[in-house]
Amino acid sequence: MLTKSIENLFAEADKKLAFNPKLLKVFKTCYASTLETTVKLLDNDETFVITGDIPAMWLRDSSAQVQHYLPLAKDDADLQRIIEGLIKRQIKYINIDAYSNAFNETTNNHRSEYDYFDHTELNSWIWERKYEIDSLCYPIRLSYKYWKETGKSNIFTPEFKRAVYTIIDTFTIEQRHMEKSTYRFERDWAEVWNKDTETLQNNGHGLPVNYTGMTWSGFRPSDDACTFGYLIPSNMFAVVILGYIMEIAQQIWEDERMFKLAKKLRHEIDYGIKAYAKFIHPKYGIMFAYETDGFGNYTLMDDANVPSLLSLPYLGYVSSDDATYINTRKFILSEDNPFYYSGKYASGIGSPHTPPHYIWHIALSMQGLTASTREEALELINTILSTDADCGCMHEGFNVDDPTQFTRAWFAWANSLFAELVYNTYLK
Repeated sequence: MLTKSIENLFAEADKKLAFNPKLLKVFKTCYASTLETTVKLLDNDETFVITGDIPAMWLRDSSAQVQHYLPLAKDDADLQRIIEGLIKRQIKYINIDAYSNAFNETTNNHRSEYDYFDHTELNSWIWERKYEIDSLCYPIRLSYKYWKETGKSNIFTPEFKRAVYTIIDTFTIEQRHMEKSTYRFERDWAEVWNKDTETLQNNGHGLPVNYTGMTWSGFRPSDDACTFGYLIPSNMFAVVILGYIMEIAQQIWEDERMFKLAKKLRHEIDYGIKAYAKFIHPKYGIMFAYETDGFGNYTLMDDANVPSLLSLPYLGYVSSDDATYINTRKFILSEDNPFYYSGKYASGIGSPHTPPHYIWHIALSMQGLTASTREEALELINTILSTDADCGCMHEGFNVDDPTQFTRAWFAWANSLFAELVYNTYLK
């Protein structure tokens, strides 16, 4: 299913990566992974993209899985069909339910092989209804970047406009979650689930939060429950995409109402970040916390999944030389971050979503993509290549002392992000 532009890129890679046969092979496998293993073109010009070994489509993952194709899309009609079809399907899902993170291909009500039941508002399109800010941010980011790369604005349909208003309304409601939101999520348990990360406390409301201007999230991009409801990197992502919405509102739709609503919301969230998101650490100085509740409680950590604190320059919220980001980066890439692990084969960021001492290829790739020097990026690429368990592709988490112990042999998001790192480092 490779397109002509990808075949041309691979011909270039054959020359530039010939010095490292394994790098060349893994790059090609990872770059093609989304197209060759996860994409289904539907009859209605839509595209359904599974995340890998789970037969459902995540708004977040599906966006990230095609991100690395955007630089080639301008002159590639086949890639345009795939990406435009994906955007169309994502917008359809947001208009069905803005609180869901993952959806079925059809109204088959198929949800999981696990024996559980979720207490929330469900319908037959929904695979999972964990509300995550980033699920609404990623499709906007993909659409905006696609527009900028190709100049094509046909994606901005009336349905798209309706979804944007839904996103603005949802973020606004969730600024006052305890008072205004009807969203609840509780999960009944089979033995396979860890209750604390799979359900919201306080009868599905989540722990109490104070008004800050930020917008509330029930779950992290790992699909794990937030401890405190203001997930700071996701709020920063929201600030970025609200800026995109302002530009689309003016240049595409000439919609002054949308522009003003997005501008107001963007200011309120960003003001809340500036007022509540920073923590004075005795060792690292002023840094960003991962979560807060607006009552003075903080979660100091970072998670492998994106948006993360590590990914802030990649997402466009701060530059890599921002002083607070530098302090934060020092913290999260140290053992003071409770999910940073060091072992015989690698050091990096893991997640409560996977076992202790497992770090993620996504986090290693993101560390390379946000590296301040080419040397650091090259070091990360070498680390990733040495921890693939000779599978020729990326995994979710792997044991820092034994990379043959890993989770998710088929995880397209991790493949795409590594491909993007290699492309940016060697081929861009």
